[in-house]
Amino acid sequence: TPSDLLVRHGSDAVRHWAASGRPGTDVAFDEQQMKVGRRLATKLLNASRFVLGMGAAEGGGPLGSGGPDPVVEPLDRGMLTALSTVVGSATTAFEGYDHTAALTVTESFFWTFCDDYIELVKERAYAGGESARAALATALSVQLRLFAPVLPYVTEEVWSWWQDGSVHRAAWPTVAELPADGDPALLDLVGTALSQIRRAKSDRRLSIKTEVPRAEVLGPADVLSRLALAGGDLRSAGRIGQLDLRPDRSAQLVIACAF
Repeated sequence: TPSDLLVRHGSDAVRHWAASGRPGTDVAFDEQQMKVGRRLATKLLNASRFVLGMGAAEGGGPLGSGGPDPVVEPLDRGMLTALSTVVGSATTAFEGYDHTAALTVTESFFWTFCDDYIELVKERAYAGGESARAALATALSVQLRLFAPVLPYVTEEVWSWWQDGSVHRAAWPTVAELPADGDPALLDLVGTALSQIRRAKSDRRLSIKTEVPRAEVLGPADVLSRLALAGGDLRSAGRIGQLDLRPDRSAQLVIACAF
């Protein structure tokens, strides 16, 4: 029986491995994939605790819970618009009985959400920023429902921390729940800039918390103008004192940090 696997890795992790096989194809036994699933379930648990600890549950709740739309910051709206494409893709995949494709697109967005978005907006959220808190609450609600068919136990646990009832009885997320007027590529753009700043610190063997007195960003004017929309979040996440955006003929963003 699979009992020993369930004990070692957890039911969600084994289910994640099973969901990695597309219908009509043979699925190779791969305990390493179960370890990946366990890591995903653990990350979902910890990231959810972190998001709720930043006040997402007190920030007016997810969109559609009543009142005017509180998500006004460009990065927040861009993230939610990007998530709407994930909802559309995952829904289409499930309707076509392709659970693997649904899991892949959901999991890919989740890691970007954790690695980039949460890091970029956590200072705003901790400071009581309603836009960040509402966006975090909405994104968490949607992602828990997207993951629920594959990770039923961890999603049910997190859902019980801040929502009534069961995640498995909650309505499936729809594109209509999320704003369509944000820039879905903005999170990737700002995340790319943040990764360069992190790399500059790592190359110098400095802590990621090291202050950067000044950072200069070179790139196409139109790209820099979009980056400026989330300049405050980038400065906060990168611990940058002064951020200079200088248009040039570079095809991609190039960031120089002065320590």
